[in-house]
Amino acid sequence: MPNQATPQASPPRALRWAVAGSVIVMIAAGGLFYYASKMAAAKRQTNHDEVVVIIHPHSCEPNALTVPAGRASFRIVNRSDRAVEWEILDGVLVVEERENIAPGLSQVINANLLPGDYAITCGLLSNPRGTLHVTPTAASDAAAKARPSMVAFIGPLSEFRVYLNSQSTALIKAVTVLEQAIDAGDLSQAQALYVPARAAYQRLAPAAQRLAELDNAINARADYFDKREQDPGFVGFHRLEYALFQQRNLDGLTPVAQRLISDVTTLKQQLLAQSLPPEQWVGILVRNLNSLADVRASSGEEERYSHTDLNGFAANLDATRKVVDLLRPLLSKSAAQLLPKIDSAITAFDAELNGFKVKDGYASYDTVSAEQRKHIADKAKVLADALDGIDPALGLSGL
Repeated sequence: MPNQATPQASPPRALRWAVAGSVIVMIAAGGLFYYASKMAAAKRQTNHDEVVVIIHPHSCEPNALTVPAGRASFRIVNRSDRAVEWEILDGVLVVEERENIAPGLSQVINANLLPGDYAITCGLLSNPRGTLHVTPTAASDAAAKARPSMVAFIGPLSEFRVYLNSQSTALIKAVTVLEQAIDAGDLSQAQALYVPARAAYQRLAPAAQRLAELDNAINARADYFDKREQDPGFVGFHRLEYALFQQRNLDGLTPVAQRLISDVTTLKQQLLAQSLPPEQWVGILVRNLNSLADVRASSGEEERYSHTDLNGFAANLDATRKVVDLLRPLLSKSAAQLLPKIDSAITAFDAELNGFKVKDGYASYDTVSAEQRKHIADKAKVLADALDGIDPALGLSGL
């Protein structure tokens, strides 16, 4: 009998399905890779004008920049071993900043810059400063010519100076009684008095944070000093907070408290001496709220020893509410549709904070869960976004 070819067995159905499934997965993976590549390319295209600055432990690269006037984006890459900040300064005034950039990560700073020369800080306060040269453009020249009349802002800005004066006076009084308790050696009394003194500063913080040197002396955290809490340059509120709530020891603290009285007295003088252009007024509030949303609310690092963060958040909201009320007549005429959005955001943020009220103020922030902190941050962000509509509505954007 002649040999017959043995027919090949058909692959099992399960194997056929497995092969088909593998092909589908490969096609899908290829599609996802293509999509991801296109998205990454689009992002690179969007950010093709991004200026990259790398922060090393004791220097920045580059530390001399030149950009055209208008909107500029800076990607700050932290290659040091601690959280750092990066600021753009116009003389003693902060134009834009980003705090708490974590080691190994980067953050983007967007700034609307007028022509001129600026200084830039670089991580630690002891690091050398750099320079930022902003060149004029046709658009910046046109914006300068189209500047709206400032007459309408004279009244609100004058009222804001009254607010700064009264709040500065309250701050000086609060720090003075705190110093007296420290000098008397009364730890529990000093701890209690730290809270209202700190809140008094936070009602001024949006304006005070424009004054870079003074704000560093009054408000800088230990992270920004080479030797952290042991650094001789670490003074101000957080040095007192560290001694009162972490060390629970008043030894040698009286000179620090006396220095703080001197600094907040100087702060009052400079706040009243510095002019605040209308186009920067709302911007200082937005920057403060974005810092609250992006850094302070989630990390709890602002008041890491006392955990009194919520008192500061409420004080920041007080300052925001004051500015909105001063601008309300102008907004009622030029942007009536924007006011309900702003008022709703203020009410929502206020209600969120009120949920943490206790008999003597607010709950300790170390008792606030991560989810609750996110809710606080979200409410602050919504308010910042709502306030961001004020300048365009009043013709101040782009100035």
